[in-house]
Amino acid sequence: MIKSTYNVLFLCKANSARSIFGEAILNRAGAGRFKAFSAGSEPRGELHPYTVDLLRQLNHPVDRFKSKNWEEFAKDGAPELDFVFTVCDDAAKEACPVWPGQPMSAHWGIPDPVGIEGTEAERRLAFAEAYRMLKNRIEAFASLPIASLTRLSLGNKLDAIGKI
Repeated sequence: MIKSTYNVLFLCKANSARSIFGEAILNRAGAGRFKAFSAGSEPRGELHPYTVDLLRQLNHPVDRFKSKNWEEFAKDGAPELDFVFTVCDDAAKEACPVWPGQPMSAHWGIPDPVGIEGTEAERRLAFAEAYRMLKNRIEAFASLPIASLTRLSLGNKLDAIGKI
């Protein structure tokens, strides 16, 4: 799997927080080696306000993000995907979309910060924690020597990263 740029799609249900974080983090951490996208199986149609606030605080340009349906990436003319990561939370019995086709895929479950109840501070902390968890996983992914790994070895490493 030798390419100059790898296309990566982060999927969740609503595409309003976690998958958006994945897109933002990898586009920054990937340093041109990766082009990240995000989508949802049932997109909310807008980003959660806490997502926008946190991305702004962390100096991510927020104007490029929008909540969109994963079907946009199945159409003719869509980028050919090399990796697809679902970030829905299995522990919460949250249904994740299944991506058809040949890209390498892995499940990197992250609790949904949108569903957290509590004070504003507690809810914002949940968004920061989701961002932190994804950042740790994405940094591990971005450091992999993808071109030198077999498909099986790469798949095992992607699954292991999902447990970080």
